[in-house]
Amino acid sequence: MGKLFGTDGVRGVAGTFPLDPPTVARLGAAIVRAERKAGLSLIVGRDTRESGEWIERELARGAASEGATVTSAGVLPTPGVAYLAGALDFDLGVVISASHNSFQDNGIKVFSGHGRKFGETEERAVEAMMAEGQWSVPASAAAAIATRDFVGAYLDHTKRVLPSAGSLAGARVAVDMANGATTATARRMFESLGFHVVALGDAPDGRNINLACGSTHPARLAATVVAERCRLGVAFDGDGDRAIFVDHRGHLVDGDAVLLMLAVSYQRHGRLAGDTVVATVMSNLGLELALRDRGIKLLRTAVGDKYVMEEMLRHGYVLGGEQSGHVILAEHLFTGDGLATALAVLRVMAETGRELADLVKGLVTYPQTLVNVRVKEKRPVDAVPEIAAAMARVEAAQDGRGRLLVRYSGTEPLLRIMIEGEDQASVQAWAEEIAEAVRSTLA
Repeated sequence: MGKLFGTDGVRGVAGTFPLDPPTVARLGAAIVRAERKAGLSLIVGRDTRESGEWIERELARGAASEGATVTSAGVLPTPGVAYLAGALDFDLGVVISASHNSFQDNGIKVFSGHGRKFGETEERAVEAMMAEGQWSVPASAAAAIATRDFVGAYLDHTKRVLPSAGSLAGARVAVDMANGATTATARRMFESLGFHVVALGDAPDGRNINLACGSTHPARLAATVVAERCRLGVAFDGDGDRAIFVDHRGHLVDGDAVLLMLAVSYQRHGRLAGDTVVATVMSNLGLELALRDRGIKLLRTAVGDKYVMEEMLRHGYVLGGEQSGHVILAEHLFTGDGLATALAVLRVMAETGRELADLVKGLVTYPQTLVNVRVKEKRPVDAVPEIAAAMARVEAAQDGRGRLLVRYSGTEPLLRIMIEGEDQASVQAWAEEIAEAVRSTLA
């Protein structure tokens, strides 16, 4: 059956392989079988996609066929499931979501009983179990699924990041919930702390998740922040594990800027273990330089918050994340949590009395462009002469004064071309040169 897991679980178009009903049921069974433990208990949460409920039923059917019990938390952000899997008496947590993708897609990602996203070892074990031909999921009636409301328990835990709004009480905050999982949590959290919420993307209908809203479409949020005179805006993605911000002027604040401001705060309070922040190869060179100026090291990993998590666990680091808005606060959870990230940002604002725009002004980003090219096959780029030659020309032109990163998406049939340099026009031209070589050979 081959490789099923990408950078963030199993992804695909709902209803087609690997998210067709028989494969989902088999995956549910394989997850349980790979644990090699009798009587497993699973907690399952999902976002608001119309396919979520039937995928949950099929996954539960497969898991139950191997003796597992399944409890549904209903619509709940990914970090909520991660927290509950680690804090309550569950052996595994499963999230049904395709994050920032459109409603036609869906996905399955798994967390251990410690609340940590499955890494390469666990994923390969499940894939190996899927490939074994000696077993099958019997045709049977739907599995019994208990449903419980865990929203309060998750919010109580998350509120520890910011127990009180302090000097920010009553501040206007624009919140874009992407018509996704945070519609179950975000407004309730902010209002309980005393913020005045200007809500966007808070009316999910099964098909409008991430539709012109959320962390990948922040333009409406930016306009709302300015028009409504908000202190800041925050946009979550479909499953709530990342957040992108807008300052009071309507300017975008990405994950790199958030990592910088939190790192400075952690360091000031003596809480930044090893004076190190973990990020991925996608983080801007400007972040690395800004941290270096403050005596903080940036350690880079492959793209994917699970790789950031693994590096943090390996060395005991407490802060890491991605430019896209996944931020891992080890004191809270070992997975990205957009709501916790928002509270951490507000905490720094309350402690310092400074606006978000002021707190992130130390980040001077290098011009960067990211071009995605849809491909029919994922051949190694070094083995395609036209692409390899284009990359060599760009690296020679950069002459060590920039970065080039070419990689395949782990969740979509895309080749991503990221270039940083001293001049925006140059990096755009270089990216298009490589993209054209890809289109002529792999598209």
